[in-house]
Amino acid sequence: MKTSLGAKTLASPTPTWVVCAYDAAGKPNGATIAWGGICCSKPPCLAISLRAATYTHGCITASKAFTVNVPRQDQAVIADYFGMASGRDTDKFAAAGVSAGKSDLVSAPYLQEFPLVFECALTHVVELGLHTQFVGEIKDVKADPEILTDGKIDMEKLGTVLYSPATRQYFGLGPLLGAGFSIGNAYVK
Repeated sequence: MKTSLGAKTLASPTPTWVVCAYDAAGKPNGATIAWGGICCSKPPCLAISLRAATYTHGCITASKAFTVNVPRQDQAVIADYFGMASGRDTDKFAAAGVSAGKSDLVSAPYLQEFPLVFECALTHVVELGLHTQFVGEIKDVKADPEILTDGKIDMEKLGTVLYSPATRQYFGLGPLLGAGFSIGNAYVK
């Protein structure tokens, strides 16, 4: 028998992403989010959710663009910091010692030091309650060559960071379990 935990946001793990956008003055800003994921394959889209009270929420609303920046495990401290400080009164990039790059296809900055970046144009805004969901069409994916194997993202080389809403802790990616649409063949008759 299972134990009821109630209606809570305990789906685990979630990605640890830093979402970046320009503010009204053109200053790069970013915030760490855990509410996000792929939401459509054609066109390729990401959905992220932020509280309206956050500075980044206003930046995305105004600029109609954002980037999703995926840290390596050794960058978890930077990602955590971007979720703690407010861009209203802090230049998070300078404080964390990271650089803002300029996206080629959307009007949004990205973290140059992070190995994987999704450039997104805002397509939908959905008010959900405490959070607003922003859907962005992925216009480009930029990856450091070091995380690629045969032109594809190598999850072991990326060493992505996962977050547990239940415990408010960061984790690393575990070992490979098998190939998708393959390991379940044991049940196919």
